[in-house]
Amino acid sequence: MKDTINPEETIRALTLPLVIKALRESDEQTREDRADRYLEVNQQGFIPNYYFADASAECLFLYRDGHFIATVMTTQAVNEGIIKFVAERNNIKHDNMNHSELLKTLKDKSIISQDCFEASDQIRGSFRNDVHHMNAPVAKINFPELAKKNIHNLAVIEREIWAAYHGDEGLVPLQPKYWDIKPDGTATISLRWS
Repeated sequence: MKDTINPEETIRALTLPLVIKALRESDEQTREDRADRYLEVNQQGFIPNYYFADASAECLFLYRDGHFIATVMTTQAVNEGIIKFVAERNNIKHDNMNHSELLKTLKDKSIISQDCFEASDQIRGSFRNDVHHMNAPVAKINFPELAKKNIHNLAVIEREIWAAYHGDEGLVPLQPKYWDIKPDGTATISLRWS
C-alpha cells in the first residue's frame, strides 16, 4: 500500500521555514521604529482590568507595530467605552445621548477636565464614521499621523481617569470610584508593558 501525500502538509513543510525567515527579517528591520513608537506614548502603565482593558492595551501594541488604521479604529472604540464607563460610575444616564452630548455633560458637571474633554472629542472627531464604515474619504487620511494623535489623546484620558501613586500602603488611586478596590485593599489591574 502506497503512502498518501497530504498536499497541505507538504506545502506547510516547504513554506514554514520561508515564513519564519521573513518574520525574523521584518522584526529586525522594524525593531527600532517599533521601540521608538512604543516609548513615545506617555501611557498609563496599568489600568483596572475592565472589559475594555485588553482593547486599550492592544491600541498601544497596534501603534507600536505600525498598524495605523487599526490603531485609529481601536482608539475610537476604547475612547467611547471609557467615556460610557465614566458616565455609569457617576450615575449619568446616557442611553439617549450621543458621544458629544455625553462629553459635554461630563465636562459641565466637572467630572472630566477640559484636557480630557478635548482629547476624547478629538478622537471622536477623527473621521470615526468614515473609518468604521470604510467610506471613500479614508483614501485621503494620513493614518500614521492620525494614529499618533489618537494614541496620545487616549493616554491623556487614561492618565486622568486612572491616575495613581505609590503610597505607604501601596497603590493609591486619585479617583477610587473608577477602581474596584477589594476589601483587602487590592485591585485587579491590567499591565501594559511590552
